[in-house]
Amino acid sequence: MSARRGGTLHHLVRSPRGAFALAVLGLLALTALVSLFWLPGNPNQSNISEAWQSPSPTHWLGTDSSGRDIASRLMAGARVTVLVVLGAAIVSGVIGLALAVVSALGPRRLREPLIILIDVLIAFPTLLLAIMLAAVFGSGLPVVVASVGIGFGVQIARVVRAELRQINAEDFILAAKAAGLSRWAILRMHLLPNTAPVFTVQLSLAMGLAILAEAGLSYLGFGAPPSVPSWGLMLEESQAFISIHPLVVLWPGITITLTVLAFYLLGDALREAMDPRLRFGGRRDGGERSDLGDRSEA
Repeated sequence: MSARRGGTLHHLVRSPRGAFALAVLGLLALTALVSLFWLPGNPNQSNISEAWQSPSPTHWLGTDSSGRDIASRLMAGARVTVLVVLGAAIVSGVIGLALAVVSALGPRRLREPLIILIDVLIAFPTLLLAIMLAAVFGSGLPVVVASVGIGFGVQIARVVRAELRQINAEDFILAAKAAGLSRWAILRMHLLPNTAPVFTVQLSLAMGLAILAEAGLSYLGFGAPPSVPSWGLMLEESQAFISIHPLVVLWPGITITLTVLAFYLLGDALREAMDPRLRFGGRRDGGERSDLGDRSEA
């Protein structure tokens, strides 16, 4: 198991997509960590006399319409992004895995209602679910995390459930059952490890979509409150001035785009790194293709 993890990590680092994703996400984590102890300025301090300043040594990325330092708000927004991503990953991962296991391997009286429930929840867009929750509980980051976690959790459940059912029909699972292993032991030793690649990839994609969802909800006014700097809130506050001061919109827009792209590329690189068939270009082993080629030439 450790050798397999080492091989996956080695392939991920050597992959251009994986290296780019790890670099961007590492920078995001470092920025969020540094912002806990130091910021270039107060991200919420308004100073109308300094509004719309161009980038300078004092204000690295300039200031917005209220004279607030954009660099400080971007760094503080990284903390919000990390919280939303981690919270959404935990919620969606737990919900998705629990629903997948029960709907694939549970008693029939539970499987069929859960399958219907998953199909119904998938039909609800995540943003609509967040708006409904905000109408009941009020807007804020917990509502964003809950709605994103539920919305993407059912999508993960659908994909992982199909993978579990396919693996559960394999011969080695039947052999494990014949050997007398309990259902829990089979799940822990065989089913979950073999679904880990699919689950990991889906979770990384959900983390990228969580950033877009948070930005969209903050843009609509259902996300972070005005006192909490977030990248989506920065877009909402500056979109009215995009034709006059485009840089104010450019910085959070580029940051969101690069971070979401990094999560997508990470998921793609993980899928390739954790699947030997993709890693070796569709070959089951290193010599199969050359052997077939030699036979065809003969």
